[in-house]
Amino acid sequence: MLHAIKKLSRRSLFAGLALVPLTLLTIPVQAVEVDRWETDEGLRVLYVEAPDLPMVDLRLTFDGGAARDGDLPGLAMMTSRSLRHGTEDMDASELAERFESVGARFSTSSLRDMAIVSLRTLTEPDWMETAVGTLADALSAPAFPEADFERSRRQALQSLQRERQEPAAVASRRFYELMYEGHPYASWPGGEVDSLEAMTRDDARAFFERHYAAGNGSLAITGGVSREQAEELADRISAALPAGGAVDPLPPVPMREEPVEERIAFPSEQAHIYMGAPALSRGDEAHFALTLANHALGGGGFTSRLFQEVRSARGLAYSVHSRFQPMAVEGPFMINMQTGVHQADEAVEVLREQVLRWHANGVEPDEMEASRENVINSFPLSLASNSDIVGLLGMMGFYGLADDYLERYVERMQAVELETMNAQLAERLNPEALVTVIVGGQED
Repeated sequence: MLHAIKKLSRRSLFAGLALVPLTLLTIPVQAVEVDRWETDEGLRVLYVEAPDLPMVDLRLTFDGGAARDGDLPGLAMMTSRSLRHGTEDMDASELAERFESVGARFSTSSLRDMAIVSLRTLTEPDWMETAVGTLADALSAPAFPEADFERSRRQALQSLQRERQEPAAVASRRFYELMYEGHPYASWPGGEVDSLEAMTRDDARAFFERHYAAGNGSLAITGGVSREQAEELADRISAALPAGGAVDPLPPVPMREEPVEERIAFPSEQAHIYMGAPALSRGDEAHFALTLANHALGGGGFTSRLFQEVRSARGLAYSVHSRFQPMAVEGPFMINMQTGVHQADEAVEVLREQVLRWHANGVEPDEMEASRENVINSFPLSLASNSDIVGLLGMMGFYGLADDYLERYVERMQAVELETMNAQLAERLNPEALVTVIVGGQED
């Protein structure tokens, strides 16, 4: 009974902390001071103290996303899931119970660029010790049990079946395949039927040993722990990881010279449209200018050009968005929207016309200033909680961004000049070589 009461109190405390208003957690941009160091094993560490609440967030990022799948698409995802299946001494249920017993939250995920392992725990010494010790166990001795691996395989295959019934998923998959043809980014993170059926838990174990190595990752720490405590946490986690260095960089993205359009029949009333091209790598100084340029085109909500032309002027869609998504190598510029299948041709024509005009003429001075004000004013919201901060730190560590990236973000946005922005837009994007995918409607 006493154990149950303690467990309930921990859950209640953690749930209560989650309800604290965001404004109480916000760190002023100018106060974000990032400490950086490297462990003996080569794990890169970024730390920001945030003592307002008795919790700490840890985020490990590894160069082990879907771009590293090789001949087995889906392997990064299956490896990530396997880390939740227990250790040599604990099965999946026991692992989850140990985290839950102290109110800790443990998760793993895999994206195109990176694999992520996250832990949030209260800083009460005994509880944090249990949480961090369990994390270290999960990283040092993952068991990759056969039964759990088979269950994950079935779930992944079922997800692929569901995706075939979702036009948005069909469009996104084909968009990346065409845009990154011949490049690792074309690999679908959810895998393929053949590769999922072929891979074994030994493949996942080998992927873990190579890509989750200390020298191939970074650790972000933020919360109510001192620098000394953060160093102890980092050393403990680093020692638990496999030994090894960084993997080779991804190859450059081959750029298309001509446009590609593909229409895929699908029994839906709505057509899903994706349009874009590889454009921007993370760390490129053009990121600041292109963020403002895109805000004017399709990232600024009701005030953006695409919204005005596609929805307000023509009523072709409820919403339309564009964005630059910088990645390790050239990530995509993309536009996506939905419209009635009978309006798809008109919608595509409007999108192309607006992109061509935006690229050729650039952004107007008043648009730029409105975009700048909006982007700068919304930036503090990205620092509104521990989880927001640790996510940004994880991104900085993974992509090797400067320690002052957050501190000088507003300054760099303020420094963007109109002429420079329009020149960088013209340089980074070729509107004559866009990939367009339309999913919806029946074949002619």
